[in-house]
Order: sequence, then structure tokens, then C-alpha cells
Amino acid sequence: MPLFTVEREYYAELEEKKSRFLAFLVPHADFAPTLADLRDEHKKANHHVTAFRRMLPEGRIDEGGKDDGEPSGTSGMPTLKTLIGADLVDVGIIIVRYFGGTKLGTGGLARAYSGVTNLAIREAELVPWLRIKTRSVSASFARSAELERQIILLQLEIIERTFTEDGVTLLVSGPEGQIDKL
Repeated sequence: MPLFTVEREYYAELEEKKSRFLAFLVPHADFAPTLADLRDEHKKANHHVTAFRRMLPEGRIDEGGKDDGEPSGTSGMPTLKTLIGADLVDVGIIIVRYFGGTKLGTGGLARAYSGVTNLAIREAELVPWLRIKTRSVSASFARSAELERQIILLQLEIIERTFTEDGVTLLVSGPEGQIDKL
């Protein structure tokens, strides 16, 4: 099953019975600082509901959702399930809610939070998620030019070159499927 991610922030908004739901879908690396900024910027908001999914180095997905004061299970989990359903990873979403005076009920809250999450996902330019690996490869001086040519053709990045008396050792980075061709 292919996974997807985002490379920048995307925004969507939903109004339901005068409550406003502002959704910010971000790369996971930006999740914590964006949440801090939104809490500061939207001090009068009633809730800052969050959900995230990230790939751990061992290949397991770490995920979670927080209701932030909404009734248990009505916001964080529906938001997380929407991210799962869209096959997203290495993303976070923060939904800022301004209460409009009319209670939505548990079903209404779940629909609103998953709805605004879907709107943000539809706004986003989803890109295929690729596991990036690093690998060390060595070559004699005679073969080093050919190795570097192969690295360029595979669109990999040379992070470091170390010259030894026998040749060169390169630390290379790139998508898992490409780096395995070296």
C-alpha cells in the first residue's frame, strides 16, 4: 500500500452551527512548533485538537490523537482515522475550534472534525512518501568516477567523501528503492 505525505502546510475551514473549525495539515517535523504557534495565535479558541502519524526508523508507524477538552473520542480519534484512511504518514494536523454557542453532540463533533480534516487533505498536494536511507559504498580510485556516475543516474545524494589509500568511501542518501540498486 503506497503512503503519502505533505511537504508544506495546508489549511481548510469549516463552519458548523456557528462553530468554526480551522484545520492546519503540516509535515510532522513542523507539528510541535505549529501547535505552539497556533495556541499562541488563537488564545481565545476553545479547543486545539490534534492528530499525527509518523514513521519510526524501525518501520513502525507511531500515531495518536488528542481531544483537548472535547468529549472523549469525538475529535482526536475521528481526525486520526481520517489521516489513516488517506494513507498519510509523517504528518500532523491541528484543528482550532471556536465554539459557536450550539452544542453539536458527539456525532456532530466527530463529523465536523473528520470533515474539516478531509477538506484539508483535499486542499493538500499529496506526495508519495519515500523511506530515505543512507549507505556507505567504497570504490578504488580507478572505479570511483563510475560509482559517482551511477549515483548521479540514480538521483542519490553524496553526503560525505572519505579518501583512503585504497580509494574512496562515499556516504550516500536517497529513497530506499533507489539506494538498494547500488
